[in-house]
Amino acid sequence: MSTLDHPVGREVPPSAAARWAMASLSLSMLLSSLGTSIANVALPTLAQSFEASFQAVQWVVLAYLLAITSTIVVVGRLGDVIGRRRLLLVGIAVFTVASVLCSAAPGLGWLVAARAFQGIGAAIMMALTMALVGEAIPKERTGRAMGLLGTLSAVGTALGPTLGGVLIAAGGWQAIFLIKLPLGVATLVLALRALPSDVRSAGAVRPQFDSAGMVVLALTLSAYALAMTLGKGGFGGVNGVLLLAAIGGGALFLWIEARAPVPLVRLGLFRQGALGAGFAMSALVTAVVMATLVVGPFYLANAFALDAAGVGLVMSTGPLVAALSGMPAGRLVDRLGAQRMTIAGLAAMTLGAFALPALSASVGLPGYVGALAAITSGYALFQAANNTAVMTGSSADQRGLVSGLLNLSRNLGLITGASLMGAAFALGTGTSDFTALAPQAAASGLAAAFASATGFVLVALLIAVRSTVATRRVVNLHTD
Repeated sequence: MSTLDHPVGREVPPSAAARWAMASLSLSMLLSSLGTSIANVALPTLAQSFEASFQAVQWVVLAYLLAITSTIVVVGRLGDVIGRRRLLLVGIAVFTVASVLCSAAPGLGWLVAARAFQGIGAAIMMALTMALVGEAIPKERTGRAMGLLGTLSAVGTALGPTLGGVLIAAGGWQAIFLIKLPLGVATLVLALRALPSDVRSAGAVRPQFDSAGMVVLALTLSAYALAMTLGKGGFGGVNGVLLLAAIGGGALFLWIEARAPVPLVRLGLFRQGALGAGFAMSALVTAVVMATLVVGPFYLANAFALDAAGVGLVMSTGPLVAALSGMPAGRLVDRLGAQRMTIAGLAAMTLGAFALPALSASVGLPGYVGALAAITSGYALFQAANNTAVMTGSSADQRGLVSGLLNLSRNLGLITGASLMGAAFALGTGTSDFTALAPQAAASGLAAAFASATGFVLVALLIAVRSTVATRRVVNLHTD
């Protein structure tokens, strides 16, 4: 029976076990997303405390993101091999211990290394949280679960800077890491008690692990992430060498996977309609979201002469709308189906991205906020629908890998979007110095960036429509 065939009347409430399991998964998602955003606000304090340059302390953020990007597929597949609950518990423990090591860092190098260690724990939590939804939550409530996880991710991202500022004022930069000790312990205890045990059929042989593919993929993703993030807006020789290394590493990875007896990633996975389309759309859409995060602050400061507090207040609209939209979006997915809601979410994003420059110019700040709300509410709906479609369309023995690939596509979209949308904004303004732009130049940059963003989301919308049409054809063939 399809999603559309489910009755829309009285619903069966989730069991107490499912509620507690969802609470543990939600805390895992909250912690990992909080770890992404809470350190940004501490960078000036860290530069002063360690007497380091701003470029040097940025590695505190970059090390965390690089560790997640380079390991998330590997840890997702490892969860399929050794047990998802078991590995998630390890990930929570690693994250918690690494948080303590961060707070005790005697120097910047120690702190960067501890943040990379923390990023590995976060990668495990991100990959296996979504994978475990299929085992802990009834299928008819998957959309709600994905919507809730999206809400908690947005809440963690939005809460990070505010909570970080309060903690630094109260207890110094160490407090932003120490706060994760009690939170991590609580998450670990709850996961131990609430998550269903890993089940392996009697006599089953544990799958082999593709070590060569793992190493090559991790190095390739690290090279690509560094190529897109080093230089802060410039693309020099080092970036070019890293990008070539990533391209070469990608080709080598494909060669290894095509010949491996038990590949890390089965290449046929990308030819499965719903999965391949879901990964591609996720990367495209998160690149669009990055336009609001990278371009938005410079436009708001220069076009409307907002101070830092004003920029932060307007920027908080995005995470706030995403947080409020997550659960309603999940309910819509469960009620109306993932494919329909994927298209609806992308349509809302297209409308918002297309209208944002025009509304900002004609209506002013309210027009910018309204268009931003359309983009982020559409993204919340897309994310709940796409995550549901991808995870329910994957086989039970590969949910960890598929979740890792889905998170990877999102991370790669964010990294690529930061570079490309920043470049489009610079092209529109005619300068790479965004600190003192004339309002007209800022408006031109915004128009260029969101023309690119609209193109990205239109491609995603085309993929969604083609995937839906192809799926319906297959269903019609089977029913005829």
